[in-house]
Amino acid sequence: MSIITIVGAGMMGTAIGYPAAGNGHEIRLVGTPLDDAIIDHAIATHTHLTMKRPIPEGFKFYHFSELEKAMDGAELIVSGVSSFGVEWFSETMLPLIPEDMPILGVTKGMVNLPDGSLISYPEYYRTKHPGRRMRLCAVGGPCTSYELADHDPTEVCFCGDEPALLRWIKSLFECDYYHISLSTDVRGVECAVAMKNAYALGVTLAVGLAEKRDGKIGSLHYNSQAALFGQSAREMKRLLSYMGAREDSLMLGIGDLYVTVYGGRTRKIGTLLGRGFTFDEAMEELKGVTLESIVIATRSARAVKRKIALGELRAEDFPLLMHIYEIIVEKKPVHVPWAQFETESIG
Repeated sequence: MSIITIVGAGMMGTAIGYPAAGNGHEIRLVGTPLDDAIIDHAIATHTHLTMKRPIPEGFKFYHFSELEKAMDGAELIVSGVSSFGVEWFSETMLPLIPEDMPILGVTKGMVNLPDGSLISYPEYYRTKHPGRRMRLCAVGGPCTSYELADHDPTEVCFCGDEPALLRWIKSLFECDYYHISLSTDVRGVECAVAMKNAYALGVTLAVGLAEKRDGKIGSLHYNSQAALFGQSAREMKRLLSYMGAREDSLMLGIGDLYVTVYGGRTRKIGTLLGRGFTFDEAMEELKGVTLESIVIATRSARAVKRKIALGELRAEDFPLLMHIYEIIVEKKPVHVPWAQFETESIG
């Protein structure tokens, strides 16, 4: 039996502990300073407050004030914070974690640099702590927290720089419903599964456009969704190929795009925008909902725009991403550039 300490008691931070607990490992779930209500609820009921699922045996619960106790004897630290908690984890947690302690991050996201480069969160942590040895691994792939908690068959990828360490971490979590591939393409995997947040917003514009056109909430037209999905995959491939990502990493991103379109929070804002809400109106409607897609879409678009300015990429290769930027940043109405998606492959 191994001891795994998870920092961040949100839905995904908690859910990733389910397969490991089922494998007989001890899971110590530590709430951030913002998670007190979740931890109190878990202690009282052994259920998760927001995921609304029972938490399996093998879990123990700790407030952040009990972090030292929760880390005592741990063999793996899991970062369960959202992308909005990355700075907090970097500034508060990383200095407290021993240099030889493996860390597995479930946070999907990436950072755009001034030159237009996109880097993964493990890479970002290293830029914030130069000279510090950190054994950073991360999770990527199509997975919603509540379906993982319900034991729905799920396939993800663990990525990192140490193959032997990845295989050991895989042995802690893999079970008959949680299947794990391994990769050393950290930037490719993590940026692919983050990028899908931006494009899931783009695909779900079609849902709102159909509802607006038909005057009926829940009206669906799959041609338009498929067209936007295909264009999203095309643009993701172009950008990830430019970044040097492996093809398997792209496939993880496309799979994650599918699950986010149908089961993620991003669907809500894309739908509202397609219905005709302004960006500010949509954000007000969804106040209190964590929307990482907005952060990722903005970072992705700004990175691409910078590379376009440097002459390294072409705007005509990213019409959907550029339109998403117009909607979010320039507050323009939705006007999908369908004709710009057309291609020729003749001869």
